[in-house]
Amino acid sequence: MAINFDNALGVHQYSLGIRAQRAEVISSNIANANTPHYKAQDVNFAAAMKSASSHQQGLSMSQTTDKHFDLTALSQQHVQYRMPNQADTGDGNTVDTQKEQAAFMQNSLEYQMSLGFLESKFTGMRKALRGD
Repeated sequence: MAINFDNALGVHQYSLGIRAQRAEVISSNIANANTPHYKAQDVNFAAAMKSASSHQQGLSMSQTTDKHFDLTALSQQHVQYRMPNQADTGDGNTVDTQKEQAAFMQNSLEYQMSLGFLESKFTGMRKALRGD
């Protein structure tokens, strides 16, 4: 009997990739905090998860076999500009450094949590295969 990883791992395999992409977007915001006219961005996590879990076709890579992961959740289609909470500082930059750092920390914790879930799933599969 073949192992179906979509059923075995659930949404955790997709959430890990989306959280990694969100970390890149937030770190880009922090790096450009002093860049004039830079607009802060964020990943719409709910839309990306919905797209990943329903396997909607968007921008996708060529698949030579149906066993390849669907990478539509990792595309740029779910990156959106963030609404600024502060008044314009005069240079057109919408990055709030404290908000970005808090978002980065929360995303890092959620990434670690997703890794923990995946680790427990793989541990369970390993025990089932060994007969422990």
